[in-house]
Amino acid sequence: MSTLTEHAWVGRYHEEIPASIEYPNVSLHELVEQAAHKYPNNTALEFMGKSLTYSQFDLEVRRLANHLQSLGLKKGERVAIMLPNCPQGVIAYFATLLVGGVVVQTNPLYVERELEHQLSDSGAKIILCLDLLYPRVMKVKNATSVEHVIVTAIKDYLPFPKNLIYPFIQKKNTKMTVNVEYSSTIHPFLSFVTKGNDKRPDVEIDPQEDLALLQYTGGTTGLAKGVMLTHRNLVANTIQCRHWMYKMKEGQERTLAVLPFFHVYGMTVSMNLTLMNGNALHIVPRFDPKQVLKLISKKKITIFPGAPTMYIGLINHPDVKKYNLSSIEACISGSASLPAEIQQQFEELTGGRLVEGYGLTEASPVTHCNLLWGERRQSSIGLPWPNTEAAILSMETGEPANQGEVGELAVRGPQIMKGYWNRPEDTAATMQDDWLLTGDMGYMDEEGYFYIVDRKKDMIIAGGFNIYPREIEEVLYNHEDIQEAVAIGVPDEYRGETVKVFVVLKEGKQLSEKELNQYCRKNLAAYKVPRLYEFREDLPKTIVGKILKRVLIEEEKEKTSALNKERSS
Repeated sequence: MSTLTEHAWVGRYHEEIPASIEYPNVSLHELVEQAAHKYPNNTALEFMGKSLTYSQFDLEVRRLANHLQSLGLKKGERVAIMLPNCPQGVIAYFATLLVGGVVVQTNPLYVERELEHQLSDSGAKIILCLDLLYPRVMKVKNATSVEHVIVTAIKDYLPFPKNLIYPFIQKKNTKMTVNVEYSSTIHPFLSFVTKGNDKRPDVEIDPQEDLALLQYTGGTTGLAKGVMLTHRNLVANTIQCRHWMYKMKEGQERTLAVLPFFHVYGMTVSMNLTLMNGNALHIVPRFDPKQVLKLISKKKITIFPGAPTMYIGLINHPDVKKYNLSSIEACISGSASLPAEIQQQFEELTGGRLVEGYGLTEASPVTHCNLLWGERRQSSIGLPWPNTEAAILSMETGEPANQGEVGELAVRGPQIMKGYWNRPEDTAATMQDDWLLTGDMGYMDEEGYFYIVDRKKDMIIAGGFNIYPREIEEVLYNHEDIQEAVAIGVPDEYRGETVKVFVVLKEGKQLSEKELNQYCRKNLAAYKVPRLYEFREDLPKTIVGKILKRVLIEEEKEKTSALNKERSS
């Protein structure tokens, strides 16, 4: 068995980045407690102008933790947190960990069906939700194992601006007040953190074995699965990130936390990393370009983890030149591929560094990243992180592929999940001898840089040719008039599948289908050239900003089905 130091990518590391790290045998909340003791007067959380110091934050975490125990929460039991980004969610997260509970991050966009599945599958005993989401929770509560509901009102810390909260309540005209009937099972959050026992609960945690998080996957191929992540998984990935961002100054950085904490990327790279290092977490409930520009300029944000659509939104905002963005030092882009043109424009705009990384929920989530201060390669997801091994497996044999050959990316390391919650068959299919099969198609170059060509399931097979949508999207993003683009495969009677692209133009720009087709023919092999084009005002996205290809694919399937019915009638 080879050692990490023998892998090609280790030789590409900056001298400040170790090939292997010794991880402390502690729980995740202990690392944040250490920061609170070291930097008690530093700002921990800032939200809409209101801030909590580390000592205040630590106090509220301890009080809430004791209240959770008083509700009967025992080690290993699950607590669901159904909130947009706000201080209450961060406090609840670490309070749950402090008493040995397991956090179940719950998307506040979930409808009743999705919410009921997650609560039932996880066996959550307690749920903490926003008052505006309380009616939704109560509709499904009796069909789940939930015994207690903790409700936080919008006004508990500061009112949410309505434009930043309405996506989570689904209707813009929803009343911003809800009548909550408190009882022995329905509790007000604010009283749990402003009074009560503030002694630190003493619960013994085994970081290697004990779960910290049940993080549910998106469920794009069926019902969402709970990914079991231990304290060790989360501690390792956060420390790996700290070493990768070696220029980050402990106790001095300011992180823009606009990636949702209920998404594992925002949870690790924004929340956990910031609080572990005694830095300031500037919390934003949802991405609004003007709000973000103002915040970066006013608060001198230094670290901004995001998604490509966020950087695109800032670059193309009509008032972007009015704001000083020069404080930005480091940005890691995830959730989708980062077009080279966007990377270049954002760096020219801010003077900071923006690089593409790669990860997945099952890996806590990060496994690869380009060097922030050093060589990075266009279209590459970069190098595996310290203590992380990666391999490309042949699609035919399952064995390691030849140099440069496209195959399935497999990874292993201390950040890799324990398995899927109550799904041993799914775990066995995804985990093979400690290797996690990612389902992503890629290749490695001779110096250890990895490249993702597409999801295994997204690959288009047209006339016997393998076509990777990402390549087409890269070409489209290089067009000066295009703001966003996505390519999918659609049924074709002759070729089996053919390529269709959806395009959003930059404001004030015009482009005909004929002109776009000519551009594609100049930049793509003939079999890769899209046969169908559709211009749109916007594209469906997740709350993280990732374009929802599956929604577009389903739309096309429905169109095809309707057309076939029409032909047969």
